[in-house]
Amino acid sequence: MLQNLEQLGYRHMTPIQAASLPLTLAGHDLIAQAKTGSGKTAAFSLPLLSRLKVQPSTGVQALVLCPTRELADQVSHELRRLARAEDNIKVLTLCGGSPIRPQLASLAHGAHIVVGTPGRILDHLSRESLALSALNALVLDEADRMLDMGFAEDIAAIIRRCPPTSRRQTLLFSATYPDNVAKMAARYLRDPKEVRLAERHTADRIQQRFYQVTDNERLHAVGILLNHFRPETTLAFCNTKQQCRDLVEVLRAEGIVALELHGDLEQRERDQVLVQFANRSCSVLVATDVAARGLDIERLEAVINVDITPEIEMHTHRIGRTGRAGESGLVFSLASLDEMGRVGKIDEMQGVESVWHPLADHERTHPGADERSTEPLSPPMVTLQILGGRKEKIRPGDVLGALTKDLGLDATSVGKIDINEFSTYVAVRRDVADEALKGLNAGRVKGRSVKVRRL
Repeated sequence: MLQNLEQLGYRHMTPIQAASLPLTLAGHDLIAQAKTGSGKTAAFSLPLLSRLKVQPSTGVQALVLCPTRELADQVSHELRRLARAEDNIKVLTLCGGSPIRPQLASLAHGAHIVVGTPGRILDHLSRESLALSALNALVLDEADRMLDMGFAEDIAAIIRRCPPTSRRQTLLFSATYPDNVAKMAARYLRDPKEVRLAERHTADRIQQRFYQVTDNERLHAVGILLNHFRPETTLAFCNTKQQCRDLVEVLRAEGIVALELHGDLEQRERDQVLVQFANRSCSVLVATDVAARGLDIERLEAVINVDITPEIEMHTHRIGRTGRAGESGLVFSLASLDEMGRVGKIDEMQGVESVWHPLADHERTHPGADERSTEPLSPPMVTLQILGGRKEKIRPGDVLGALTKDLGLDATSVGKIDINEFSTYVAVRRDVADEALKGLNAGRVKGRSVKVRRL
């Protein structure tokens, strides 16, 4: 199973993988302090896969608990990718926000690994549609986030349904290690080994810049920074839902493609926002901390703290969204005089002094920028939604074939293709979006006519 890692792009281990894999493959329980983007998913997935008994299946052998549906989906995707070399490994995702009936049907057919959120996992345990008696591995992913979201009692109830610590391996991953996480580890892990690679000092990869602003100029300052530095993708954090709405309105008025992500969105709206941002068809995602928990966006170039978070540990989670997997990133933090106390606590936590810059220096275009930098910031891709998904047995190859073979588009003009139960989302280069939309609506995908719209 593990011999094909190089074909999947795993040519070099990340620090967390190199430090943890010898311990977990040897069967030890593990406490790992590692941030999002450090390669932790593969660090716990490989031990799970290495000890699976595929034939005959003995029931659910591994359970991964995640704080959000988005993180659970990402973990499931990576597990399936790593398991391709082995036939018939079934990974099932069980999260709230999705209909429970299809999940019940899938569980009836059995699964080797279950990935899910605590609330929905507990729901299935209560219904007795999920049994954990055969479990030999439990992963608590982003444990600090799960506790912050109030899942402590749900996690405890789930673990009471698991085999005892002597019969299971437990792996706990957390970006931070406050007292409540330490108490969780002491309660649920057996003689764990510890790996601490949180990378708190990120000056080598993440450039943090602080700007003093008044409340009246705060939202306008975001547009100034975006037009000056021109990141392709930016995640902007606000402390309130209303601030998110206000910022999106300001950015759109400046011609910048921005979307909002907060608790008032329905799950369908949330899914479409995240697809567009991950597809690079949205320049700025404006989110609250609660809504952004568990997000793992590849190649995120910049993070903007529109407000300084009152929860100082949250600053670590915010800035950790960029500078992933060895890439560089920019972090801009806007602070009023009233927020200077919070900034001081951030400095103390990080062990470095904030570097301040005058915002006025960025009100003009960067002197080294090309002519296009005077134009509104625009994302490179557009997302098209095809009405039809896994239920119609649509595969990525079907969509790619319709765009390249049938419509004659170059494969380089097609980006990510995401397929869910009822819809398919495909990113296409902005300059061919109209042609792709018209062609797909007039043509066929998997031999049938489809309805397509531009998001």
